[in-house]
Amino acid sequence: MTTATATHTGALARLGYALSDATRTGVLLELRNGPAYPSDLADALGVSRQVMSNQLACLRGCGLVEAVREGRRSSYRLADEHLAPALNELLQVVLSVDPECCTGESCRCA
Repeated sequence: MTTATATHTGALARLGYALSDATRTGVLLELRNGPAYPSDLADALGVSRQVMSNQLACLRGCGLVEAVREGRRSSYRLADEHLAPALNELLQVVLSVDPECCTGESCRCA
């Protein structure tokens, strides 16, 4: 096992900070499926476009998402290919620790 450095600790803390907000977590989970436009993310998560803009700026600052210019618009995607599988694994850990957190047909976790 690798010894954790200050860089490792900082990177993990940024991920923890990103996941500490339900909207930011929702964005990361939505982006597991591929790039999306801010307006689509806002609609999917039930927040205003301004809230979404603020949360995407935060996630960009954490280095977790990146904007891709498409003419006058930008879509967003996860900044690293390792993030989607890591989020899936983290979700599986949460579900195994607390299987009641997501039950029924409305669960879209996995």
